[in-house]
Amino acid sequence: MSAVISQRAHWRDYLELTKPKVVALMLITSVVGMCLATPGWVGLDVLVFGNLGIALCAGSAACINHLVDQGIDAKMSRTSGRPVATGKVARVNALSFAAALGVGGTALLLLTINAITAWLTVASLVGYAFVYTLYLKRATPQNIVIGGLAGAAPPLLGWTAVTGSVDPEALLLVLIIFAWTPPHFWALAIHRKDEYAKVDVPMLPVTHGDRFTRLHIALYTIILALITTMPYLIGMSGIIYAVGAAALNIGYLYWAVRLFVSRDPKDPMRSFGYSIWYLFGMFIVLLVDHYLSVLL
Repeated sequence: MSAVISQRAHWRDYLELTKPKVVALMLITSVVGMCLATPGWVGLDVLVFGNLGIALCAGSAACINHLVDQGIDAKMSRTSGRPVATGKVARVNALSFAAALGVGGTALLLLTINAITAWLTVASLVGYAFVYTLYLKRATPQNIVIGGLAGAAPPLLGWTAVTGSVDPEALLLVLIIFAWTPPHFWALAIHRKDEYAKVDVPMLPVTHGDRFTRLHIALYTIILALITTMPYLIGMSGIIYAVGAAALNIGYLYWAVRLFVSRDPKDPMRSFGYSIWYLFGMFIVLLVDHYLSVLL
């Protein structure tokens, strides 16, 4: 049976196992972490090998997530078409693929970058694939808050790839993503509340209701807005970042307030969609500010 399933699998199915869109957003934050770590230009070898190693390990963690959540994914409309859930990729093949990506990514970072980046990347992989997916996701409605730390690591990994050290500025970048993750994901969880309830995943809207979740989205968005002012306040970034961050925060606060007061069923996904552009925009503004400051 496994052989038949394997023959039906396409390379696109294996690519889907790595959650490429999620990994792409992670790599943007990793690249920004690299660039902010130096006043000059990042070496091409660090840029290529560092991000490739991080991407391989992130893809491995995503693949393990597909494996662990196979039963849940098959019952939810958003995930029912995933390769492992449908059987297009056999479990043993997915496991082998995950192992190859993880070992390959770690080895690449050890050989071409530095040990601290490699082991921090492994820690992030373990945190997401095992601590979050295997345990936290099914254990507590605060799953995404605690588990979000693993997904917040890429800018730190990019920073250490350049400097070989963990510095306060890098941890601030991690804090931005850490604070962003709960309101980002809870908006999706509101939209998919019934499906999470059906598969017994204790997401916040399931355990505490929509109103409570919408309030916490608003509170976390306020916290996020405050945190994103810190790069300017500590002199890490300049006025270009301050203006860009303010504009992005006004947009996110608008959606947080609207989500709290509105009952339009489309608003949770609108807020979710904005949150993705928000994080992308915030890190791009950090990058633009950094290099314009260097050039000027």
